[in-house]
Amino acid sequence: MVSTNKKKVKPRPLLFPHFCKACGRCITACPKDCIEMGTEIDPVTGCTPVVIDRSLCNDCGLCLTACPEPYGLVPAPQDTEDFELQDPEDLFGARRTTAPEPISIPDERLPLPPLESMILKGNHATAIGAVLAGCRHFFGYPITPSTEGAELIAKLLPELDGMFVQAVSEVAAVNMMYGCGGAGLRCMTLTSSPGFSLMLEGISYMIGAELPGVFFNVMRGGPGLGNIGPEQADIKLVCRGLGHGNTHAIVLAPATPQEMLDLTIVAFDLAFEYRNPVILASDGYLGQMTGRVRLPEFIVKPGLPDWGVYGDEMHRRNLNTSIILIEPDLEKHNLHLNRKYQQMSDAEQRSDSFRCENAEWIVIACNTPARMAKGAVQELRGRGINAGLFRPITLWPFPIDAARSVLRGVKGVLVVEAGPGQLEDELRLALSHAGVHDLPRIERLRHHGGVLPQQQEIVEAVSELAASVPTGGAA
Repeated sequence: MVSTNKKKVKPRPLLFPHFCKACGRCITACPKDCIEMGTEIDPVTGCTPVVIDRSLCNDCGLCLTACPEPYGLVPAPQDTEDFELQDPEDLFGARRTTAPEPISIPDERLPLPPLESMILKGNHATAIGAVLAGCRHFFGYPITPSTEGAELIAKLLPELDGMFVQAVSEVAAVNMMYGCGGAGLRCMTLTSSPGFSLMLEGISYMIGAELPGVFFNVMRGGPGLGNIGPEQADIKLVCRGLGHGNTHAIVLAPATPQEMLDLTIVAFDLAFEYRNPVILASDGYLGQMTGRVRLPEFIVKPGLPDWGVYGDEMHRRNLNTSIILIEPDLEKHNLHLNRKYQQMSDAEQRSDSFRCENAEWIVIACNTPARMAKGAVQELRGRGINAGLFRPITLWPFPIDAARSVLRGVKGVLVVEAGPGQLEDELRLALSHAGVHDLPRIERLRHHGGVLPQQQEIVEAVSELAASVPTGGAA
């Protein structure tokens, strides 16, 4: 009787140099010492892949088991002595797993009992908002004037089975957020202007890999180390400078401790809805300001998205990366990001207006200066000057749809900011992109270095503007 059973062939190791991270685990595992660290740097990865001496290899397969990379060291196809290297996923298929396709576990909103209002600092309100939003992971580095928020959340998270990590730097913190957001978990950081600058590279990586995370930047005076006073000179950074490449993120600008809490909760929802970081831009005064804050009627029990790299068998197929080496593929990815940015721009414009329904003179301001502007509008109304306040809550996307309606037919605009005109730049750019060229007269009131515009200054500036424009027409 002739046996038809074929002799079982041991798997021969096949190395894909582009996927070798030079960890050396295969070297340790090899009983024949036929693997050693290479000497040539791979131009694609910058790593030095290992080298295999096949004359000594007995095809035991221990190196295949030791390799942590899914496509780094793999069994070569049988009955093939030599073949042209190709994409490992095309050659071997998807990552090996017997688990079913991952499914999303939705968030839940659990009711809270009725609670009395709390008197909170703005930074403390942000920390409580993060906890109520289901955030259980915080990574950051202390920096004035944001530190109180980190201190409070450091006390709260351990009581909720959460994790607070004081990283060695802001660079380390943002990369921890990359890993946590990549797992599909809610995470945030609190920082201030110099620290936020250090995070920009990591933010670009998170945007490219489409990972959520909430960044709260309590803006302070600059440039350089500057001081810890309130300033709004990071507006260009959060709206136009989130790291290298084609990057955008929704930017929320609170003006009260209540909004510090409320918008933090909103930020987490938006980060996961769009799979993108969300920036909250406060200022040093607002972070230290104390105010009455009412808690919501719910607390979020976070779920788990199906795309997360959670570390279990079900999510093994998933991959997070911002590196796309083939130019047409990277262009395709950027076009996808552009479509997402457009969705954000269409759906997420937020603003608030005060006494704008019949206003002839509009003051535009955000953050703490908007509080002074509101008082100025009330005083101007008492003097018979029909002034109104338009407050952008999203700095990106700028709420151009509402702004265009408010500005229609007004005689003049005063942009008030504690900075060098970056809010005005966003206004003018949004008007230009919207095709609005017949503009009212636009004037400005600016302070720098942590000095805030005052209510009386705004009253005088609007009064001068009103006196300079002929009655019955725009400038």
